[in-house]
Amino acid sequence: MNILISSTSGEPIYAQIVGQIRQLILQGELVSGTPLPSIRLLAKELQISVITTKRAYEELEREGLINSIVGKGSFVSGADQEFIKEQRLRIMELKLKEVIDESRALGLQYTEIVDMLKLLYEEEKG
Repeated sequence: MNILISSTSGEPIYAQIVGQIRQLILQGELVSGTPLPSIRLLAKELQISVITTKRAYEELEREGLINSIVGKGSFVSGADQEFIKEQRLRIMELKLKEVIDESRALGLQYTEIVDMLKLLYEEEKG
């Protein structure tokens, strides 16, 4: 698991960790049952406070993405596929909203956006 921390992003470090681990889980790169590094180990690797790492893991646990077992560690939860699909759809909606906002800023019409999406979709299908 490769987590990158940026001190210039303006986003709190714990939120950067949460976002990156969440993304790995939702993309299927970390599957149910996968052990995560211990809080201490991750803190050491990232050269950050154990408290910051603990906060990130607690947030992921609140979201239902990981389970922590005292004495055993933290693992990717067995979150059902419907939950993961719902989370991925939410991310997709946010990205589409960005596209819509940019399209409006460029003065594109709805049909132009649809045509562009259709073209790109067909191109990717190969």
